[in-house]
Amino acid sequence: SVSTSPVPVTTSGTTRTETFTTTSGTTSSSSTIITETTTTTSTTPFPSSTSTSGPTATSTAVTTTGSESWWLCNCTKVICIEDNIVQVIPIICNPPPKPTCSNGLSPVPVIDEDGCCWHWECDCYCTGWGDPHYMTFDGLYYSYQGNCTYVLVEEINKKVDNFGVYIDNYHCDSRDVVSCPRTLIVRHETQEVRIATVKPNTLQVEVTVNNQLVALPYKKFGVSIYESGINCVVEIPELKMNLSYNGLSFSVRLPSSLFGNNTQGQCGTCNNNTADDCMLPNGDIAENCETMADHWQVVDPSKPQCSPGLSPTSSPSTTPTQPCKESSICELLLGSVFKPCHKSVQPDKFYAACVFDSCILPNLDLECSSLQTYAATCADQGVCIDWRKHTNGVCSHECPSGKEYRACGPIRETTCKSSHQNETSTKQVEGCFCPNGTMLYEPGVDVCVETCGCVGVDMIPREFGERFTIDCQDCICLEGGHGIVCHPHKCPEQDKITCDGEGFHEVTEVNPEDSCCPLTTCKCDTSLCTAKAPKCALGFELHSYIPSGQCCPVYQCVPKGVCVHQNAEFLPNSSVFIDKCQNCVCTNKVNIETQLNIISCEPVPCNTYCEPGYELKPVKGECCGRCVQTKCIIHAANNAELILSPGEFKNDPNNNCTIYSCVDVHNQLISSTSEITCPAFNEESCKPGTISFLPNGCCKTCAPVDSRTPCSVRQREDFIVYNGCRSVDRVVMTECEGTCGTFALYSAEANSMDHSCSCCRETRTTEKHVVLKCPDGHSISHKYIYVENCSCQDTECSISQSSDLQNREENDEASALNRIKRAISLTSK
Repeated sequence: SVSTSPVPVTTSGTTRTETFTTTSGTTSSSSTIITETTTTTSTTPFPSSTSTSGPTATSTAVTTTGSESWWLCNCTKVICIEDNIVQVIPIICNPPPKPTCSNGLSPVPVIDEDGCCWHWECDCYCTGWGDPHYMTFDGLYYSYQGNCTYVLVEEINKKVDNFGVYIDNYHCDSRDVVSCPRTLIVRHETQEVRIATVKPNTLQVEVTVNNQLVALPYKKFGVSIYESGINCVVEIPELKMNLSYNGLSFSVRLPSSLFGNNTQGQCGTCNNNTADDCMLPNGDIAENCETMADHWQVVDPSKPQCSPGLSPTSSPSTTPTQPCKESSICELLLGSVFKPCHKSVQPDKFYAACVFDSCILPNLDLECSSLQTYAATCADQGVCIDWRKHTNGVCSHECPSGKEYRACGPIRETTCKSSHQNETSTKQVEGCFCPNGTMLYEPGVDVCVETCGCVGVDMIPREFGERFTIDCQDCICLEGGHGIVCHPHKCPEQDKITCDGEGFHEVTEVNPEDSCCPLTTCKCDTSLCTAKAPKCALGFELHSYIPSGQCCPVYQCVPKGVCVHQNAEFLPNSSVFIDKCQNCVCTNKVNIETQLNIISCEPVPCNTYCEPGYELKPVKGECCGRCVQTKCIIHAANNAELILSPGEFKNDPNNNCTIYSCVDVHNQLISSTSEITCPAFNEESCKPGTISFLPNGCCKTCAPVDSRTPCSVRQREDFIVYNGCRSVDRVVMTECEGTCGTFALYSAEANSMDHSCSCCRETRTTEKHVVLKCPDGHSISHKYIYVENCSCQDTECSISQSSDLQNREENDEASALNRIKRAISLTSK
């Protein structure tokens, strides 16, 4: 027999012990050749891990050239030597040493290509959040506030066709100081995936592929997009790449076996060394990553102000220049809430970002994104923290109806379509999930169901065998096949109807019992009626009614129960103005002929009593007469009151020497008082028995009444009245008087002498002036004749005709006054 020793191979993280047995014929001899010294044997293929992404390093069993080999189960390899001699080589792996990852995350075990042994790798894990803060692949932290579109990840040496991850930032505060991520862009071969924030600072995103909006889950040309809790996830299985974005934070995971030492952009170089994470596009290393980030601008037509090569703008310092009291929410990162995760992921960088956000943007609650990103990083390391309930509602997350929030939920939620698949991943994410006892119907159909049946376009769960009608189709939910099978809905036959009568017409309407089968009915449309509503007269209103079984109304004018006067309506018991001399009111009585209420009127009550000297006279335009003075009222001595009609005169009851008269001048009553002046009288000069009164009953004389006295001039004082105007004071006037038996009296109204039938006449006169005061207040100058000498003349006494005519033309009423005064003068003789 010939034996061949295998060549030992050292894997990238494990040592292997190989044994083999040679067999010849029916006898066998066993020998073991140990190619490398091993002290322990691994009983576990590799540690429990949720990540096996990325190409594997291989451990190879070397066989003799020309010999055929094959694998048996349990990592056993068989090599055919010759002549039915085989070499059996079991492979046993020892645990490799665990490396330290510069990003602070736990390394992940990766199985070798042969599927037996495994090794550790530090995955390329880059994340960004807030306004925004970055953690590079190797764990270097920095903040950057540019508002252009930048390279997050690209290959240095292009091995994958058109692969890259990009970020579109925008200023998320009114001062244009800080920026927030708006869109994550993934390019792979012919596809460009954009995950855009629907509303700033919210967990709402929408996905487009090649500028076309798509529904999730989406899978095409090697790109898979789905929802995982609050995140939208893009996976490229060929590259074992995983990207998630939720509107506030993002993460990019790449396998180091494919991308190690071959990444550039704002996420840095993935080589487990932070020294070159701030590398510029030309390969130089910048002093800080804030400067480096500016140089990774890409051309974006939507942002013409951005262009690669432009001078970078200054960014705010990550340390506030002024003292700032950070939000109490940031303290949660260092406290007991996140303490279970402190051993797996250090919180200091996330705390610094939280303080920065709470100081720079205190009103946006942007510090929540630091806690959310830290919690997601912890969950990636297998530590789930239920932290939102400790923020007093500031960082709460509302779920849609029918779902509930969980801080620790499955990455891929169980659905009716995946309920029988075994999910090996133990990682958890936060999000909105179906309540216990229910499950998601299927990815893309966001309906929670208790039992798996069917869900149609109406998003209503149906059980298998359930029949229902939707979109006027009769459907049934069947198990298997397409699930829901539908046929056009059948409507029952309807009797033919005809619409007779004015105003009726056929109408097709929805059947309340079956919306898919319209009903044809007769409907009334009054606009089709020919009869028009009449216009009712005043006091009447239009009433209409539709007789039973008809469509068109019947009109009639019905009394309103009001009174009507001069195109106005009056309610019962209300006043009605007809004229001011009547008090009228609308009554409840109805005129049978007019059907209107009757207006009742009564004259306005008037006063009919007038004081003495006044008479009731009608007044034009007034309802009642007015008491008008028609006689002169004279107040005599001893409170005696005399009432004289115009042209009447009377002696004072207690003094015959006082005479009162009344004259109507131009409808104005003027009363006057005349005093009789007696001539000088000496009783001693009279003979006994000859003393007597003159005819006036006032003056005494010693001569018989009919005795003659010499003709002489006599003086008297009186007011002169002319055309209604009167002298201010009494005026001295003269007259001829004597035994001639005649007299002459001056008439002021006639402005001449009025003669009696006497021969005692004036022989010399003069003209004098006097001022008269008129009723309206103005004064006039008046001339009158003054007699200086009288003598008896044997001539016939007559009145000049021309003088009499002139007197009558000027004022007829003045004659009455002259006669009165003449009579007074006569009585004084």
